[in-house]
Amino acid sequence: MFPKGSLLYNVLLFLKGMLMGVANKVPGVSGGAVAYVLDFYNELIYSFQKINGKAFKLLIKGRFRSLYNYINAKFLMYIVGGMVFSYFTVSKILDYFLQHNELQVWSLFFGMIIGSGIYLIKKYKDWEFKSYVSLAIGISVGFAITFIHPSGQNDNLWFVFLCGVIGVSGMTIPGLSGSYILMLLGNYVFLLVDSVNILNDVLVGVFTGNTAIIYDPNNQKYLIIIAVFTLGSILGLIFLSQILAFVLGRWGKVVNAVIIGFILGSLGTVWPWKEKIYAQNNGVFLTDNFNRKIVVGFHKYFPDFSTEQTWIALLFVIIGVVLVLGVERFSKTN
Repeated sequence: MFPKGSLLYNVLLFLKGMLMGVANKVPGVSGGAVAYVLDFYNELIYSFQKINGKAFKLLIKGRFRSLYNYINAKFLMYIVGGMVFSYFTVSKILDYFLQHNELQVWSLFFGMIIGSGIYLIKKYKDWEFKSYVSLAIGISVGFAITFIHPSGQNDNLWFVFLCGVIGVSGMTIPGLSGSYILMLLGNYVFLLVDSVNILNDVLVGVFTGNTAIIYDPNNQKYLIIIAVFTLGSILGLIFLSQILAFVLGRWGKVVNAVIIGFILGSLGTVWPWKEKIYAQNNGVFLTDNFNRKIVVGFHKYFPDFSTEQTWIALLFVIIGVVLVLGVERFSKTN
C-alpha cells in the first residue's frame, strides 16, 4: 500500500470517504460496512472516540496542535471530507440511476454485499461456537429490520434531532443502514434528499452572488432542519463511537462476528426485486412537499427468469461480487 501520510495515501482516504458517503445515502447499504470491508473501520471508530472531554479541554486551552494529533484530525478530515463531497456530487449521479435504472443499481449493491460477506467470512480467523451464534444473531437482527413498517414524515425539530442521532448508525455500525432507518422513520427523502438539495442550491446561490436565496422562508426552514439534523448526527456519532470502541476492545471477536451478520442480514433490505408501496387515502396517492408520492414500504417478489431484465439484473449481481473481491485481491498485491 501507499506510505501513510503520502499524497496518494491521502487521496485514497478521500476516495474511501466518498464511497462511505455514497453508501450512507442508499437505503439498505451501510457506510460502516464500506469502512469495515476496506479495513479502516477500527481507526475510524477510535478516532471519533477521541472527540471527548480531553479533546474539549485541549480546545479550551488553545492547544490546537495537540488537539489535532490527539483526535487523528488529518485522517478524519479526509474521510469526512470525502463523505461530504460525495453527498453533493457522486450521490446525485446515484440518485439519477436509482430513478432510471433502479433494478440494476439494487442488483449491483446486492452483489457487493454478497462479495463483502464472502471476503469477511474468509478474513475472520478461528471460528468457534460463540462466533457462529453471534453471526446468526447479527443476520437475524439485520434481516428482521426489513419487516418494520415505515412511519410518516415528521419535521418537528426534536424528531429531526433524534433522526440525526439514530441515522448516524449507518456510519458507525456496519450492516445497519442509517438511510434505511431514516426511511422507516419516514424522514429519508425529507432529510437526505430535499434538505441536501436545498442546501446545495443555497451554497451555489451564495457563491454566485445570489444572496437573496438565503432569505427565502422555505430555504430558511430547511437550513434550520439540516443544522439540527447535523447536530444530532455529530452527538450521536460521538456517543456511539464511545460505546463501540469499548465493546470492540473488550469483546472484539464476538462483535466482529455480529457485524458480519449485520452485513449479510442487510441482503433482505437491498433485495433488488421489489415494488414501492405508496401511501393512499381513499384511493388517492398522498404526496410530500415536492409533490412526490410517499413511499410506505416495499412489495418484494421472486424474479421471473423468463425475462431478459432478470438476467441483466443477475449480471449486475455478479459484477458486484467480482468488484468487491477484485478490490480485495488488488489490495493484497499492492
